[in-house]
Amino acid sequence: MPPTTPQPQNSAASPLRRLATPLLFALPLLFLAIFFFYPLAAIFRISLRPDTILSLLNRPHLLKIIGFTFWQAALSTLFTLAIGLPTAYLFARWSFRGQTLLRALTTLPFVMPTVVTAAAFRVLLGSGSPFNRLLMTVFDLQKPPIQLEQTISIIILAHVFYNVAIVSRLVGGFWAHLSPNLASAARVMGASSARAFVEVTLPLLTPAILSASLLAFLFSFTSFGVILILGGPSFSTIETEIYRQYVTFLQPDIAAALSFLQIGFTFILMAIYARLQRKTAVSLSLHPQQANKKQARTGREKLFLNSIIIILLLFCVSPLLALLWRSLVDRDGQLTLAYYQALPASKQGSVAFVPPLTAVRNSLVYALLTVVVASFFGLLSATLLTRPFRGRKWLDPLFMLPLGASAVTLGFGYVVSFHWLRTSPLLVLIAHTLVAFPFVVRTLLPVMQGIRPTLREAAAVMGAAPAQVWREVDLPIVGRAMLAAAVFAFTVSMGEFGATSFIIRPNSGYLTMPITIRRYLGHPGSLNYGQAMAMSALLMLVCAIGFIAIERFRYADIGEF
Repeated sequence: MPPTTPQPQNSAASPLRRLATPLLFALPLLFLAIFFFYPLAAIFRISLRPDTILSLLNRPHLLKIIGFTFWQAALSTLFTLAIGLPTAYLFARWSFRGQTLLRALTTLPFVMPTVVTAAAFRVLLGSGSPFNRLLMTVFDLQKPPIQLEQTISIIILAHVFYNVAIVSRLVGGFWAHLSPNLASAARVMGASSARAFVEVTLPLLTPAILSASLLAFLFSFTSFGVILILGGPSFSTIETEIYRQYVTFLQPDIAAALSFLQIGFTFILMAIYARLQRKTAVSLSLHPQQANKKQARTGREKLFLNSIIIILLLFCVSPLLALLWRSLVDRDGQLTLAYYQALPASKQGSVAFVPPLTAVRNSLVYALLTVVVASFFGLLSATLLTRPFRGRKWLDPLFMLPLGASAVTLGFGYVVSFHWLRTSPLLVLIAHTLVAFPFVVRTLLPVMQGIRPTLREAAAVMGAAPAQVWREVDLPIVGRAMLAAAVFAFTVSMGEFGATSFIIRPNSGYLTMPITIRRYLGHPGSLNYGQAMAMSALLMLVCAIGFIAIERFRYADIGEF
């Protein structure tokens, strides 16, 4: 038979495919350009006016707010290290029963929405907290002995509660793989245990400690929900002041100037963090972490371990249990399901404009859509970063930039940039996607980079097209990481508060759970407060389930988050 001549459409398909591939990978860059850099450019355009800068400098109370923002973030970081470093040592060097459960409980606060964290500490340390009631009963007191509401102390405690997992994970994970032979060699040469730690172990841990400190400082610096709910009108940071200047005082120029200051500083922190991360990636004869752990033998060692474990349990679990307890009792301390039963209905003149159950439905819809969109862009970005091409080293930090910009700044940028989308729920979805996008990339990228190139090459040699190689080689390996990334996007969307506070209108039917919780907490009435507690407990439960799923789906404990 004569040879078959190729069809014309097949010859045209090859250049078309070659053109479609770069266009497909350009979609994440186009998304960032429109919905991240363009809003930031709008903020810069407003903030760089000479009269705006002079107006900021001529307002002493704004300079005090800037100073307080740095001060409270530094103080929060110091206390986070004070609790986080012993926790990191506990998980890195000791093996004990229930270690996996305790590690999960100490990490759980990090995935909790800031609104839930603030509500939990308000219940735990407020004047009507169960601990205060117990002390008043035991000591026959007329007033609650612990009154930390709207104080700097409760703000610092909430920040430590939220950030301690950062130190535990970053420092503990690096510490667990350090060879104990290094410190042992120093002790053989006559150094004491303390000296061996200071002169050998600590210098090796320093990049990891600094990285964790920078992240803890950054999250405290850009804290919004905790300051807004726990600080009240007495305390304000750059983040909350941006919101108040625009929403309450109708001063977009001042809000833009504060946003510009915050963006500049957070990007500097992210650049330093990326540099420190590269240092922690240097090979140091890392050992399997299980080989470096030991069990407590002496009474002194057991006392040390049990003391840390008890402190961690009390610190990490008591706020969440207090929140759950408050959602199930009325003002008289009697068990009730009335607050949960009231979620489907909205009384006349409600402060939230929608029934609480509608807000739950809205959050679920936003979260599911965020999973789809963020997973699509994140998968494209991670795939692109695994391909060798010139300029790839600049693309990775580019995709991480949204992680350095606060959600409040992002929301403010949207309202001054996209007037035509101002009342559309689509803008909320875009904001949630942009906030979740870096987490998806960082969850997928380490796994995709670990795929051996020989597997792809073997498939290509056997005649598989690039799309088929990805479908039959990459996808089965990356599947679990994709599930973890999807759950990450879901939980991030469920708890997003900062950007949504700017975008969503209070009288719209698209309020989310965090916005509704904030509105109920801000108005008097036992039913309002009880419904806020019920919704916070539900949100806490959803995020806890999501966290368990993330831990279950993670591939061999790979990933930065």
